[in-house]
Amino acid sequence: MSEKKYSKKHEWVSLNGDSATVGISRHATEMLGDIVFVELPEKGKSLNKDDKAAVVESTKAASDVYTPVSGEILESNQPIVDDPSGVNKDPENNGWFFKIKIKNKSELDSLMNQSDYEKFVKENPN
Repeated sequence: MSEKKYSKKHEWVSLNGDSATVGISRHATEMLGDIVFVELPEKGKSLNKDDKAAVVESTKAASDVYTPVSGEILESNQPIVDDPSGVNKDPENNGWFFKIKIKNKSELDSLMNQSDYEKFVKENPN
């Protein structure tokens, strides 16, 4: 997998050929608290960049998860639906949300690398 890229809405994306894995950042899970429910997109669904792709609920709040890139859903991570705490345990690896076939790789250019994202989080803690 390639270097992770991050959105200002706290999603991450990791490119692997023409597909990408998408999830939420550790910072997002820390803001949300204990995650108790996850709803993921269906395989085959087409999404445009910044479309609502999933829902995550915690003991504090419900939040939408947006796709940082356009494309078609290839797979959703069923284990985090069955056990949502998996997102808190390992948000940037095994707690991924979905895999998407990327329509336009240039959309990745608008995302931040890890050091830029960490700086963004420090400047925008909420």
